Amino acid sequence: MKIISSKAHGILDYLTVIFLVAAPTLFKMEGTLCTFTYALAGIHLLLTVLTNFEPGIIKIIPFKIHGLIELIVAVVLIAVAFWFNSNGSELGFYFYLGLAIVILIVFILTDFKGTQTSAK
Repeated sequence: MKIISSKAHGILDYLTVIFLVAAPTLFKMEGTLCTFTYALAGIHLLLTVLTNFEPGIIKIIPFKIHGLIELIVAVVLIAVAFWFNSNGSELGFYFYLGLAIVILIVFILTDFKGTQTSAK
């Protein structure tokens, strides 16, 4: 059952960006973990701003492509989690594994066939 609309998905995306920006401070991240988290926040913000859905601003990327990108990112984040684990960062492992799971759940529950806005 697809219970997340495109508008709700966009709101969740912006909240995710806020969470990613706050996470290094909240979880006392350092070094590569901190840098990677800030970079991911910037990339996710850019994707959201450029997506053709209600919360998007520039509306270039089709919402279905946005979803595909998020699915790929979730899979990559699982690999990133294991990379952090192999480099001795338990925090990085659990943070990115958890984030990947949340992104996958949102992907599964989002109606990517929902309304798209026309580019202005």
